[in-house]
Amino acid sequence: MDNQINSSQAFEDFTKAKRRAHFNSFFNTLTWKNTDLLSLYEVTKIIKPKKETYLGMQTIPVNKIIGSEGRYRDFSSAFYPKKEMLRNRWTSIDRARMDDIVLPPISVYSLGGNYFVRDGNHRVSVAKSMGVEFIDAEVVELDSEVALEPGMTLKSIKSRAVEYERNMFINQYNPTYLPMNEIKFTSPGSYPEMVNHILVHKYYINQDKSEEISFEEAAKSWYKNVYQPIVNEVRKDNLLANFPGETEADLYMWLVRKWDEKKRLKQDASIEETVFEAKKETTKGRLKRRINKFLSFFKK
Repeated sequence: MDNQINSSQAFEDFTKAKRRAHFNSFFNTLTWKNTDLLSLYEVTKIIKPKKETYLGMQTIPVNKIIGSEGRYRDFSSAFYPKKEMLRNRWTSIDRARMDDIVLPPISVYSLGGNYFVRDGNHRVSVAKSMGVEFIDAEVVELDSEVALEPGMTLKSIKSRAVEYERNMFINQYNPTYLPMNEIKFTSPGSYPEMVNHILVHKYYINQDKSEEISFEEAAKSWYKNVYQPIVNEVRKDNLLANFPGETEADLYMWLVRKWDEKKRLKQDASIEETVFEAKKETTKGRLKRRINKFLSFFKK
């Protein structure tokens, strides 16, 4: 009899949890938030941890589990089940909980003070749905200088990573000789790449010098002779209008990459030509997206 009651209760628990996932999804859509769990792969692409350390068995807070290695599309951002195919596994774990059966510990990565599930996604989903505060886990720590928090999106993680890289650059080089209020990137990796641009510029300048110039001198020259001319072209062609949410510094980096790609393909092109071609490409793409959006209304 108890088994029947528990099975019925577990069935109802899953239905409620799935309904919450749909509510989460609806609410997040209204507020322009991603409805999925954080993907460990996407987060580590941004943060780029350099080493991992096995920490062994620990009891961890359930509310600090914010993502998954492989099942991030199956659960909502609050770890509620989104798909009917999860029911059998989910309800079997919920029944085990009600029968006081001890389940194996889950396996997680620790990153930035929070956790991503390697194995045990259903167990975490049941625990979160039932208000369980702690869960046993086998923990592997990935090093990170960027702190994460529950509720963060990939966009907010990118912003925090960019902020961290900017602060690292400022602390290391004290660039009072550059207009840092103007040079603002929004993509992770851009500040280290900018340093590389300056160092390459420094290398070429030093070829004609008897004494090596300083990083400061090279940075001033890079800004005047490389960065500023490209940004002036961006302004002249009003290219930023085709890239909502991005900055002049972002376009500088994007155009330098396109320019380098042309040179690798042995296509002679000035930066002015590269900007002109980029504007044509992006304007055409933008117009195409608008036309497709307009046509989609007649397909409904």
